[in-house]
Amino acid sequence: MRKFGDRKDGKLLKDIDSMHFIMPIIYPNRCDNEAFFKETIDLTNLLKYLEEKNKKDLPYKYHMFHAVVTAALKTITLRSKMNRFIANSNLYMRNKVTAAFTVKKEFDDEGAEVLCFLHTKPEYTIKEIHDEIYRQLKSMREENVNDASTDAMDTIQKIPRFISKNVVKFLCWMDKHGWVPQSLIETDPYYSSVVLANLGSIGLPAGYHHLTNWGTTGVFINIGKIGMKQFINEDGTVEVKKGIDVGFIIDERLADGFYYARTIRLFKLLLEQPELLDKPLNEKLGEELWERIK
Repeated sequence: MRKFGDRKDGKLLKDIDSMHFIMPIIYPNRCDNEAFFKETIDLTNLLKYLEEKNKKDLPYKYHMFHAVVTAALKTITLRSKMNRFIANSNLYMRNKVTAAFTVKKEFDDEGAEVLCFLHTKPEYTIKEIHDEIYRQLKSMREENVNDASTDAMDTIQKIPRFISKNVVKFLCWMDKHGWVPQSLIETDPYYSSVVLANLGSIGLPAGYHHLTNWGTTGVFINIGKIGMKQFINEDGTVEVKKGIDVGFIIDERLADGFYYARTIRLFKLLLEQPELLDKPLNEKLGEELWERIK
């Protein structure tokens, strides 16, 4: 039930410390509050896990990106402060855990991009996420349709420019106050809990990507291409294994650095022990595993 001050997509947080009350007021723009982190993930166990998954006769194979999306969603589900957002200098808790990313229909310079937007449930595992990604991509590629967000932008573009610019400015004002239509909140990638970019699929390394002042997304994850990486063992020896670099761009006003450090360690653990992705998103880690990310 919505209370006074709540938005369609989030609950206003009132019982917060003074720093998280004041920061959004003195630093109102999301793009001015970006924290960038980079982590290298050992893919040894994940590649074996995916190979085992794909032994079955599946119409759509499991890929590394499915695991990354699931790990991100499970991390945000278990680390709830990562699902906060700031709008109009207020701190909110998002109503759902969601993820968004774009996919090219064809790999060429003129190939159109389509958007996948995942609305999850606490009981989802990698299977449900894999199946939902397949369903959306299959629908858009076979029926040659765009996502709702792209259709909306195409409609605005057809309006005479002096009108369309004012329409967009009006939407930005509505966005600030949480008054945009629910249909936009459910399809625009920048209203999701996390936006992911699989840069490795086009041969690029992980890197920085800005957040946006539009929408509510405070977490952006970039996945780089698979390559040979050096990993240092506990005994000081060095091994060269297949790995990926992952870049995290986070709105620093959501929590503190200590919280972010544990969050990124959890994300890394989920990919390096991928059997955890077969567990529901809301299933907590055992005490032994939790100790590893403290």
